[in-house]
Amino acid sequence: MPVPPTADPSPVTVSIVSHGQQALIGPLLDDLDRFCAGVVGKVVLTVNIPEPEALADRTWRFPVERIANAAPKGFGANHNQAFAHCATPWFLVLNPDIRLDGDVLSPLLALAQERTGLLAPRILEPGRTTPEPHRRLITPREILARRKPGYTAPAVPDWIPGLFMLLRSRAYADVRGFDERFFMYGEDFDLCARLRLAGWSIRIGEDLLARHEAQRASRRSLRHLQWHVGSLLRVWSSGAFRRYRRLLAREGSAQQ
Repeated sequence: MPVPPTADPSPVTVSIVSHGQQALIGPLLDDLDRFCAGVVGKVVLTVNIPEPEALADRTWRFPVERIANAAPKGFGANHNQAFAHCATPWFLVLNPDIRLDGDVLSPLLALAQERTGLLAPRILEPGRTTPEPHRRLITPREILARRKPGYTAPAVPDWIPGLFMLLRSRAYADVRGFDERFFMYGEDFDLCARLRLAGWSIRIGEDLLARHEAQRASRRSLRHLQWHVGSLLRVWSSGAFRRYRRLLAREGSAQQ
């Protein structure tokens, strides 16, 4: 995957995918325009399924480049396609149902070090007063443990969900983006694992928040649940998962 040239003086290209969600995306673009326009070079909006055009007459302080898919693509394929339109040093993968109450992009960019490949804020879910806990390596035991009382979250995440991923373009290209064999779930963990294995770090803005107006289809749809389970099985059978588990074990031993 080629590295985009850094021709745009604004450092971030934003990728948002709509699955009939333009009513959600309008307020998100308003948030980006209000708080982050100074660092957003452009937004690539992918329309993944046919839907009425709800944003054509709207304008913001950054251009919105639209891609209309002839056939639906998966999460990773859509963002990989958008990355081909990125000419900035940073590439932001953003869910349509994220909301901002202030500028989180500029403070995140200020945290970046030479080998920082991925930046993210903390995520606040609806009805919660504290951010979502950091994620450990995905295993069947971990999935069960984090739902039990007394579960202790790690101080730093082993991976972050794909709601808000501010990726260094060079790092994204280095690992060839998302693995498109994942259709809708698991590709965020896989990308984090491959970034870490390639020597890139993940850094969290612990004092920065983005709100998630959660749309949890896997809890309502049997098909989404099947995709979710299938993706977990693909994760656990992958070489990247095994190598990342060994890397985390070595890091844990070194800290003891």
